[in-house]
Amino acid sequence: MAVSRTAVSRTADKDRVASEILRGGEELVALSHRIHAHPELAFEETLASRWVAEALDGAGYEVRHGCYDLPTAVHATIGSGPVHVGIFAEYDALPGIGHACGHNIIAAAAVGAAVGLAGVADDLGLTVSVFGTPAEEGGGGKVLMLERGAFDGLDAAMMVHPAATEMAAMPGLAVSQFDVSYRGRPAHAGAWPEEGVNALDAMTLAQVGIGLLRQQTRGDDRIHGIVTDGGTAPNVIPDSAGGRWIVRSSTREALERLTPRVRRCFEAGALATGCDLTVRSGGPDYADLRPDPALLSLYRANAEALGRSFPPLPPGGAVGAATDMGNVSHVVPSIHPMLGLGCTDAVNHQPEFTAACITPAADRAVLDGATALAWTAADLAPGTR
Repeated sequence: MAVSRTAVSRTADKDRVASEILRGGEELVALSHRIHAHPELAFEETLASRWVAEALDGAGYEVRHGCYDLPTAVHATIGSGPVHVGIFAEYDALPGIGHACGHNIIAAAAVGAAVGLAGVADDLGLTVSVFGTPAEEGGGGKVLMLERGAFDGLDAAMMVHPAATEMAAMPGLAVSQFDVSYRGRPAHAGAWPEEGVNALDAMTLAQVGIGLLRQQTRGDDRIHGIVTDGGTAPNVIPDSAGGRWIVRSSTREALERLTPRVRRCFEAGALATGCDLTVRSGGPDYADLRPDPALLSLYRANAEALGRSFPPLPPGGAVGAATDMGNVSHVVPSIHPMLGLGCTDAVNHQPEFTAACITPAADRAVLDGATALAWTAADLAPGTR
């Protein structure tokens, strides 16, 4: 017969968790800084995933590295209790600007939560799994791991993410991304332009169509992209053009309605110029993020107990962000709170935010995030709710 745990015992367990995280604080901050100093792109996080796996192994976890057909995925487990909690780490960087989304903080905080829970998981009746998830910045590592059964049996999925401002719940959009390429025919641009079929014109017409389409889209829809190929010389009619585009909407269902309208703009460019068009998926679609209210309430109370506060967000704040954690949240009760770094002059995906992710505020976020996650896991223990 299960013995109901008292508030006193739960407090003692939380104190023990916090003490273990604080004891390993220097190593956790060092891990954050080491990952930050060695940025690796999606699916190439060889060093970061190894460092995370080694830290979890040192904390007593049973560790699998290179699992689910992903060389940089990690799955580490400890405990055998009836409540199974998943803690998620990310560690990929952005091209050109490194850890401008602070995944070094996410990874170190996840490891910290794992360290805090290692010695109390069985006492609390928990099974704790820590997942190192590659390629959040577009590759959809969590989507692939979800499809391959990595998160089967989880009762809760949790992670923290740095931002300029503290947020209990990030309003994450659903996202689709794809690559487009046009193929035309080259010709001398000055002597025989009539012999050419201009692929760059097709891309330009598509962009004009998208610009006009925006008037008929919803306020939380987003359409944005880059041109990756626009020809080779100004005196040659471009016979090739290409780009990568992202479409976002508030829900998966809204995204399914918007994406075909965007693709028709690219089809129009091909039709008007006579070019051939190829559209390829740029990775798995991301679903909108749906935080679990009860889990979120527990996390917020724990974060506030650590002295963190949640100011009101400005209208439209962070409305365009997205994460592959959204797909997880449609299957498992999930949270994805944001740890404010107090950098009012920098936001995610700016070079200034890269610098902000190894400041004293960032180091505190590692320890606070780890503790709040671990305490939230403790709150889910049998007999403590």
